[in-house]
Amino acid sequence: MPSPTRDGLVVSPSLTIPRAELTERFSRSSGPGGQGVNTTDSRVELSWDVDRSAVLSRVQRERIVARTGHRLVDGVLTVTASEHREQRRNRDAAAHRLAALVADAVAPPGPRRRATRRTRGSQERRLKAKKQRSATKRMRSSRPSRDD
Repeated sequence: MPSPTRDGLVVSPSLTIPRAELTERFSRSSGPGGQGVNTTDSRVELSWDVDRSAVLSRVQRERIVARTGHRLVDGVLTVTASEHREQRRNRDAAAHRLAALVADAVAPPGPRRRATRRTRGSQERRLKAKKQRSATKRMRSSRPSRDD
């Protein structure tokens, strides 16, 4: 399970993002929360510059860019958390979210799909159903078919 530590954000046993590479930004959270939400900056944006990170290998960087490219803005990966009223809990939530996102992106791809053939029975059932549907529609037709 990915976890934040004092030294950095542990993504996997072989990958820890140093705290120096992470940038936190705080803002006012929207939504319910009563008077406290109007006075505390509890929303957290946690950013990590993937392009300039010193802890990634070439393969890891390529995987992250390929799998999270739609989330990257100028090579920076950003996650937000605002579900809790307390800033500390939102900081932890954002750190867990970023670590899980990076762990999924860095993971090696799964095994390739092996092509399989349809069974003869499944093909026959499909064709039988098509013929049955065709006959039903032919019977509904207002003009007589050519077979009659």
